[in-house]
Amino acid sequence: MDAPADPLTDVLQLARVSGAVLAQLVAHEPWGVEVDPQPGATFHAILAGSCWLRAADAGPLRLMPGDVVLLPTNLAHTLSSGPATAAMPLTQAAKIGLRTDDGVIELPGTGAVTRILCASYDYDHEVAQPLMSLLPRVLHLAAGVPGDDGAVAATLALLRHELNGVPPGSRAVVARLVDVLLVHVVRAWLRTRPAGDGSWLRALHDPVTARALALLHETPARAWTIENLAAEVHISRATLTRRFTTLVGEPPLTYLTRWRMDLAAQRLRETDESVATIGTAVGYTSEHAFSRAFHRARGQPPHRYRINARTSTTKNT
Repeated sequence: MDAPADPLTDVLQLARVSGAVLAQLVAHEPWGVEVDPQPGATFHAILAGSCWLRAADAGPLRLMPGDVVLLPTNLAHTLSSGPATAAMPLTQAAKIGLRTDDGVIELPGTGAVTRILCASYDYDHEVAQPLMSLLPRVLHLAAGVPGDDGAVAATLALLRHELNGVPPGSRAVVARLVDVLLVHVVRAWLRTRPAGDGSWLRALHDPVTARALALLHETPARAWTIENLAAEVHISRATLTRRFTTLVGEPPLTYLTRWRMDLAAQRLRETDESVATIGTAVGYTSEHAFSRAFHRARGQPPHRYRINARTSTTKNT
């Protein structure tokens, strides 16, 4: 029996969200590093000690042991031992710092030591935007926050274990744990949001809307209408439309169209299937109807999108 659809997993997988360690810092006070904007998201976990984070349009934020901070979009920021300590580019710090055999960058000094794991997440911006745009520019999850069910702390403990001594296979384990950590942080953040704070993510905690989302993800090619979707979740058409739109931010069939286009874009990039075949797979009865919908959503017809996407991939390899 197939597992039920999980919209959050679907989006993360389709968006090809993947994490990689940028650096492990062991910094002795006084110190400061500037982190340039990354193509995707940036993540920091305070493994020991404390530091301050400064970012545009936000005051200095004190980070303590066990705290994690996620910057979902392309945002430059500074990490430092004090709220106003001078900082150097992280790339420069990596050059002048003492790099250990384990790949740790140690910044010399005479004061207290802070240990930080810095990671980055790459993702397909077209697909991930509806998710990432709902997160705060600086998502701070303090250690022991009520929203954390212990998963964040447990994952950080596993990361510390893998990073201490670098046992065989640690690179593979760390990469997967960094991916796992992102999901746990988003989950914990969701639990801290006010009950009336609607968003696509909050909708996953509403039984009716979550079921409707799961159905659209499970069978996107079905000829969905408000009538048959409302019947599946056992509420009226008006109630479904109002509830879904309030929580997700757009009506059910608008969301379905965007999800179909995301699925189609992936297949155009990664397969040699014909445009007609892809159109049928995402619910369109003719190639013309699919091409028109795709052009409206992505600003170019499917054939051109495929050529441009593959040209871009070739240039980046």
